[in-house]
Amino acid sequence: MFFNLCMSIGRRRLSSMAFPSRRVISTSDQSVQNVCKMFTRKTGTTSVHIPPHGQKAVGRWLLCCAGMCFAAVTIGGITRLTESGLSITQWNLLKGMRPPQTEDEWLEEFNQYKQFPEYKYLERELSLNDFKRIFFWEYFHRMWGRSIALVFGLPALYFLRKGWISKSLKPRLAIYGGLLVFQGALGWYMVKSGLEEKSDPYAMPRVSQYRLASHLGSAMILYALFLWQGLNHILPPNQLANTVKLGRLRKYAHGCMALVFVTALSGAFVAGLDAGLVYNSWPMMANKWIPDDILALSPKWKNVFENATTSQFTHRHLGEFTAAAVLGLWWLCLRTPLPPRTRLVANALGFMAVTQVGLGIATLLTYVPVWLATAHQGGALTLLSFALWLTHELRRLPK
Repeated sequence: MFFNLCMSIGRRRLSSMAFPSRRVISTSDQSVQNVCKMFTRKTGTTSVHIPPHGQKAVGRWLLCCAGMCFAAVTIGGITRLTESGLSITQWNLLKGMRPPQTEDEWLEEFNQYKQFPEYKYLERELSLNDFKRIFFWEYFHRMWGRSIALVFGLPALYFLRKGWISKSLKPRLAIYGGLLVFQGALGWYMVKSGLEEKSDPYAMPRVSQYRLASHLGSAMILYALFLWQGLNHILPPNQLANTVKLGRLRKYAHGCMALVFVTALSGAFVAGLDAGLVYNSWPMMANKWIPDDILALSPKWKNVFENATTSQFTHRHLGEFTAAAVLGLWWLCLRTPLPPRTRLVANALGFMAVTQVGLGIATLLTYVPVWLATAHQGGALTLLSFALWLTHELRRLPK
């Protein structure tokens, strides 16, 4: 829905963005010139302009990559919530693409899984069919990641050959490709932490919450980079007046976007520690505003990252603070003369902030059902999307 909305707005004629002279913000012929400057490829002493249809094609491709990253985060959340992430105990780039085919191959894979801590220490009563179900989600998640690499890499080569990649975009594409490779390696590094024997025989077999947060954080960064660059190619820019009020609004929008990112990242620690199951009440935690075991670990800083109570406490109050900040940004946007498209995005951001808080509270009170927790994680990325889009709308164009 988010990407369809973005694409439909991108198809509008630039002439429809004109505003009366009494408004602070206007889009004029200068916007057209700025678009041309943004997509000019210099070759020697001459400038070669990328055709508009080429710009749009590159933009749609980048938005497609962003959409696939969004789906990857969602699939990863389901994999985590269904306790499927440790079902495949090895990683192989090519051989790993072929799942077990025969009954003997499935039994061999199942017996291999039984040798690792999750099965041994949790004494899971899994049938072969149960194992196939959890194997599916981890396999699907891995294959989806490989698919993103193909959807990114093959069109990139095509567009480079066509000359539709601007000089400034080329190094960015190299960074995106590097992040994709890094993300795959980081995913396996995370899984390995859950396959290792723990020194404490009573420790719960789970992946490191630090590695889980790193894996989610890098995925969100890659998603945001794809989305920002896709919007650059699809949407005509707004010519905004450089007023003090608008400058403050830009800074506030950047701050809100950072807050959304940090809040979503704190959710990874909640997931990694299964902290969503320790205090299932709201707004208080077991009839207390500050629970007794919030600083149970020593040194104290470890509680934020390794104490389930503190992790939930931090995440729920970060979420409330972020929602309040985003609603404040929405209110400021209403009081500022802005183009209709920018106002639409601001309204969507405010609505999504309220929705995300509701999803979080519902997830907590219902003891983290898979479907609701998945919606909450997807909601976090949707909220980040609208925050980034609004920041993109308010950006200052290069002269």
